[in-house]
Amino acid sequence: MNEGILDKLKILAESAKYDVSCASSGTTRKSQKGGIGSAHGWGICHSFTEDGRCVSLLKIMMTNYCMFDCAYCVNRRSNDVPRTTMTVNELVELTIEFYRRNYIEGLFLSSGVIHSADYTMERMVRVLKELRTTHRYNGYIHMKSIPGASRELVNEAGLYADRLSVNLEIAVEDNLKLLAPEKDHQSIYQPMGYIHQGVLASREERKVFRHAPRFAPAGQSTQMIVGATNETDKQILQLSTALYKRPSIKRVYYSGYIPVNANDSRLPALKQAPLVRENRLYQADWLMRFYGFQANEIVDDSYPNLDLEVDPKLAWALRHPDQFPVDLNKADYAMILRVPGIGVKSAKLIIATRRYGKITATTLKKIGVVMKKARFFITCNELPHFTVNEVHPDYIRQFLTQKKSGKKEPDQRQLSILFPE
Repeated sequence: MNEGILDKLKILAESAKYDVSCASSGTTRKSQKGGIGSAHGWGICHSFTEDGRCVSLLKIMMTNYCMFDCAYCVNRRSNDVPRTTMTVNELVELTIEFYRRNYIEGLFLSSGVIHSADYTMERMVRVLKELRTTHRYNGYIHMKSIPGASRELVNEAGLYADRLSVNLEIAVEDNLKLLAPEKDHQSIYQPMGYIHQGVLASREERKVFRHAPRFAPAGQSTQMIVGATNETDKQILQLSTALYKRPSIKRVYYSGYIPVNANDSRLPALKQAPLVRENRLYQADWLMRFYGFQANEIVDDSYPNLDLEVDPKLAWALRHPDQFPVDLNKADYAMILRVPGIGVKSAKLIIATRRYGKITATTLKKIGVVMKKARFFITCNELPHFTVNEVHPDYIRQFLTQKKSGKKEPDQRQLSILFPE
């Protein structure tokens, strides 16, 4: 591999690192005779950095030149940064060489927009087409679709990519217009609609023709920037809820705003990304996807933002002591899932275990329930009767957060009465 490509790689990989919507899942493609690579049902074998970025894909931009001047983007038109562009052949060669050397498990391809959305998208699709048809590459590919791209190019991309993504970036359109005057939600939702229609059409076609080509089999994802503008968590989660109603949407990613353009007065003066808020949004997203919570239960007009001190499920439980304690020997699965400290796996084990005998404290510890949290919200054999209804929720919050926050510990004599071991 020549030094010119490696120099381009350094610039373009650095430019791509802020896009977090690149995890893979949900597609299987077997290795074929004469081809290289494969993709497996649970996605590629990927690892993550401390801030949640996926590092196992070749995560790269085709070019970091861009016709847009978005305030939050390091590749904005007005920034004085090193610029370069890879040709289609260079990107294909790089992907194949890295795969053969076992550096990567797949490709995540994005790009700045040059000339027009269709011009950029056409070059990206050529990369995917050459990998799939010429080199018979069967590994995982995630491609970021360009807002404003035509239906024809999006449809062609879906035949070669496992997953497509279109980033919403800012949840409220007025705020998007403030930071990116050349963009609007219509140009973003349009290709998302094309992908959605392609996925549904592919499913119907495969019911009739078993070997019909699959369209973006791992669906689509999107990303929202958190903290660059004044959206509340309620606005963000309500938008996520609306997106998840589309069966083609597999993940919504939340990216804490990173201050890469400190001199723009439209942006907040942050020293670092709001990673705690980002984490709370992911936890809330998980509750909506797997725990049966609605967005308006997690955040509402009285509490429009997530509690940064405790996780969203515990915050909800402390606000609704009337829903507790939950009798684990009688409650249904949905209610057991709402108990802090009990996850999906633990809830299923509780339902299965109680068919053969009473649930006890010893049983719960073996199952893996986080008893430090759960004991205030449940009743069953061998458990103390100090529940959230018998002590004020503020005491429970203080007890559960004192070590994390470094606050002055509550009076130990009082705690020994309220929370006996």
